[in-house]
Amino acid sequence: MSLINTLKGFLIGIALVIPGLSGSIFAVVVGLYEKMMDAINHFKSNKKASIQFLLPIGIGAVIGIMASTKMILWVCIEYPIQSYLFFVGLVLGSFPLVFKKMKKIPFKPSYLIVSVVSFLLILALTKMGEGGSESYIAIQSFDSWDDAFSMLFAGAFSMSLMSVPGVSGSIMLMVINQYGTVYNAVGQFVDLLFYLLKGDFVAASAAFGSVLLLVPFVIGSVVGIILIAKLMGYLLTKYESLVYYGVAGVMISALITLFETGVFPYWGATTATMNPILLVLMGITCLVIGVVCTIFLDSPSEEKEA
Repeated sequence: MSLINTLKGFLIGIALVIPGLSGSIFAVVVGLYEKMMDAINHFKSNKKASIQFLLPIGIGAVIGIMASTKMILWVCIEYPIQSYLFFVGLVLGSFPLVFKKMKKIPFKPSYLIVSVVSFLLILALTKMGEGGSESYIAIQSFDSWDDAFSMLFAGAFSMSLMSVPGVSGSIMLMVINQYGTVYNAVGQFVDLLFYLLKGDFVAASAAFGSVLLLVPFVIGSVVGIILIAKLMGYLLTKYESLVYYGVAGVMISALITLFETGVFPYWGATTATMNPILLVLMGITCLVIGVVCTIFLDSPSEEKEA
């Protein structure tokens, strides 16, 4: 099992939780996106290789989701500027890879239309999710088949769109007012494990009702990912460079979203309690660390392709 792919999956898992971040764009950032789509599309014909490749990524993503639901989201709330500038660095560090893909075909000005359209589309989808509350929990526990169908749809809707590079699955959950429901259930899963270890079976039973919501959500997610993987696999095979022109626009949109979400709103309040020069230096340091992490995480893929 590849430790480096588990670490990459961990980053993807973090991105899945934080509103405005895209798990798929982080899969691009760490050099896994195309290989993941290929493994999903060829799962039936090459089960062993696909499982060996996808399993460590999946384990890392699950660990990332579990950790970020409580700890990393807390860090983003307590230190938003530093956290989001780190994420900005991760995205910036992936631009050389994207440009390399774009250069596979001779440049034409018309190709920039793809970048502009993808930029505007993702920015619009992000704005749509701003009305949703991160703390609003539409469904507290699994009580009926209506709850199951709601979670099935939420999984299929958010994960199928999230598989398109740059689309934030969390934002899509906000659009349908299920972000709080899903991540409350994830948080309850962590609490359930704690209660079971502690021997508090009454509290564990109460948490279990929320955790059950994750079953139809996961089923819907798998269906959504499989369906969109076919489309993305076709596009990457036939129009790879054009896809990455679109990804470039998406990444610029992601940078704007990151600054609007975690940097600009907190700058004034933070500089009131911290030396602005120190804050700038810390921010630049976090940004550089993010760039270096992307280069480090992507280097095994680059060496393999060379």
